[in-house]
Amino acid sequence: MSHTTSAREVVDAVKDVDFPAGKDELIDAARKAGASREAVAALRGIPPEQYANREEVARSVRVDPDSDLGTSPAQRAEQARAGGRPGQSQHLRDMPKPPVQEELDR
Repeated sequence: MSHTTSAREVVDAVKDVDFPAGKDELIDAARKAGASREAVAALRGIPPEQYANREEVARSVRVDPDSDLGTSPAQRAEQARAGGRPGQSQHLRDMPKPPVQEELDR
């Protein structure tokens, strides 16, 4: 059984990075943090640009859509309708939080 990585795993791997950061800095940081080979490979697959924060990294990295992004069916439907940047996977598009989640985040 192959191990797949998750957006959360990748974001955790770069939690000590000083943003903004480039792709190479993110890969180096993940290696130093002892991230899995899959997490490092996921970072290798992101576009070579500057990332302002971990959220941008999470949105750029390609992971299993069912991994652990914790989206509800309604949120996934909203992502499909909302569109996103060209070439961006549907499960990575921005979406509004459900009202319940906004309450919990306060």
